[in-house]
Amino acid sequence: MAEFNGLEMNLGNLSLLSNAKTRSISAENFNGDKGKGGMAAEGTGAHCARDLGVGWKVSPSVSIKPGEVFTLADIQGPGAVQSMWITGYVGRDFILRMYWDGNENPAVECPLADFFASGWMQSSELSHFGGPHGQISSLPVAVNPNKGLNCFWVMPFRKHCRITLENLHPAKERICYYQINYTLTDVPHNAAYFHAQFRRSNPLPHLQDHVIVDGVKGRGHYVGTALVVGLNGANNWWGEGEIKFFMDGDTDYPTICGTGTEDYFGGAYDWDVEGKYTTYTTPFLGMHQVIQPDGHYISQQRFAMYRWHVMDPIRFEQDFKVTIQDLGWRSEKGPDRRYLARQDDIASVAYWYQVAPAAPFPPLPDRDGLEII
Repeated sequence: MAEFNGLEMNLGNLSLLSNAKTRSISAENFNGDKGKGGMAAEGTGAHCARDLGVGWKVSPSVSIKPGEVFTLADIQGPGAVQSMWITGYVGRDFILRMYWDGNENPAVECPLADFFASGWMQSSELSHFGGPHGQISSLPVAVNPNKGLNCFWVMPFRKHCRITLENLHPAKERICYYQINYTLTDVPHNAAYFHAQFRRSNPLPHLQDHVIVDGVKGRGHYVGTALVVGLNGANNWWGEGEIKFFMDGDTDYPTICGTGTEDYFGGAYDWDVEGKYTTYTTPFLGMHQVIQPDGHYISQQRFAMYRWHVMDPIRFEQDFKVTIQDLGWRSEKGPDRRYLARQDDIASVAYWYQVAPAAPFPPLPDRDGLEII
């Protein structure tokens, strides 16, 4: 029997021994080297540890300068990232990127919080603790008080892994706490590369669908969608839009077509329980955050949701595209019922695995285009 490589972890194989090597990168061990953690003499905690010295939380975080692209991880393979935890500043000034096996194009490119299905999460300019928090208790992603961002996507690489965080702010340094846990082990030949791509439509052009992902070529499988919707203008229900999966030569019509936005994310009937939106977070799907008008500066409703295709990945052989409609009601009752094509603020992250490295992604919006307004 072949030696267990330490990947594909679950409760059923947790007892199996493996020759895989466990390592972890943080501000206390930038390279993940064995026996080198907690040795820093300088760092963001040096002043607080001045009476205690080395080994007493001298370097718990990093300060990323304006415009700097900071390397969170630079790992020689083969191996796989197995989990990540990040906190500190979490707004859209931080752009997370991941590169596999020396590819110059990122396989992951997202604003930090959006990658963790938390697109409305922001850090107050006065405190990292300020701003809205939405709990997520799912299998691949967990977001915990207060703004602890966790993911458990398995991200294999054969030669090299590089993870960076860019600070888009032109003048302010931003603080980041992070822990990247990985294993060094053999990677099976049929393990595909992890990808994630951010897109935003604000406002969505009239009578157009929001594109979640497009231009994916080659063989792979789609594993998740994170979506945030900020209502522009008209009130009433907004989530009649169908999600559509085009694969392997589909053109005008998709192979898979949903029946409504809340349906795709595992809910029903507008998530309305006794006249109120009801949030939920489960292992594979959720609508975990509703931000309501406050009668002052916050005037529009905002929603955050996720759907993980862990048990039902959507497989493709040649090409792949995902879109979603923004659809509400002009009139919802009576014989004159009529849909309304809306123009809301929609941002999404698509998650998938594919065999070959991805083609270059569309450029991210600029800093103003990313801003939550």
